[in-house]
Amino acid sequence: MPAPVDDQDQEPVLTVVPDPPEIPEDEPRAYYRRLPGGIYAPTVHVQGAWNDHEQHMAPVSGLMALALEEHEGRDDLLLARVSYEILGVIPREPTEITVTTIRPGRTIELVEAVLVAGHRPAVRATAWFMATGDTSAVAGGGPEPMPHPDTWEPWDGGAVWPGGYIASLEARRDPATTPGRGRTWLRTDVELVEGGTHSPTAALLGLVDTANGLFVRQSPREWMFPNIDLTVHLWRRPVGEWVGFDTTVVFGGDGIGVTSTWLHDVDGPVGRAEQILTVRPLRP
Repeated sequence: MPAPVDDQDQEPVLTVVPDPPEIPEDEPRAYYRRLPGGIYAPTVHVQGAWNDHEQHMAPVSGLMALALEEHEGRDDLLLARVSYEILGVIPREPTEITVTTIRPGRTIELVEAVLVAGHRPAVRATAWFMATGDTSAVAGGGPEPMPHPDTWEPWDGGAVWPGGYIASLEARRDPATTPGRGRTWLRTDVELVEGGTHSPTAALLGLVDTANGLFVRQSPREWMFPNIDLTVHLWRRPVGEWVGFDTTVVFGGDGIGVTSTWLHDVDGPVGRAEQILTVRPLRP
């Protein structure tokens, strides 16, 4: 019987290293193409880690954040909390998003987005937008800032996970990482939408879902542990292209786990993310 992962000081060793994804020569360096009629065409760069034919939730989250912010259209409001409910596998097929204001307001608004892929709802998100003001005199709390990305060596996530999304990332990793616990910086040079622009908030949210795969407790060749939701709280606007993950993964004894992450940018802590996991052994 394997030793409990808390007794291990090394991450699970993979016996099979994933092959890199095949990227067509004419594929844009973007996660999505914008098509007429509000449709987005996913590229190979959104390819999921559990299934070649699904979209990874990370770029999906960024695309939905972009749609939420475009719908809101107010610079005086910050997307302070967003909760994504993953309704099933997200097919790597043409995708559309509908956005509705649930609770309008002058200083606080609740907005909902529904992403449809493969002709069915795949993800539902609700977001609180909140008015910002100067509270610098009382600002404080949260963890210590992470060391700068240049402090750590590059890390190849493709040695753990397959898929075009993972291959699109640049990572710098704390060498003190252990199973289910660690710190990593991520960034990408892949556009969210080809030829488009997006906010630093949408860019951050386009990476956050990666947290659940950064510090695996068990080999993903032997166990599945996908998340079925993602909730992110932000207390300020993020800056820069790097997103820092200070992450802890817990597996319970009843098939449920939680991935909890302090989120950072180069200026320090910026928010918090939580993911609930369904944990199950892979069938032989």
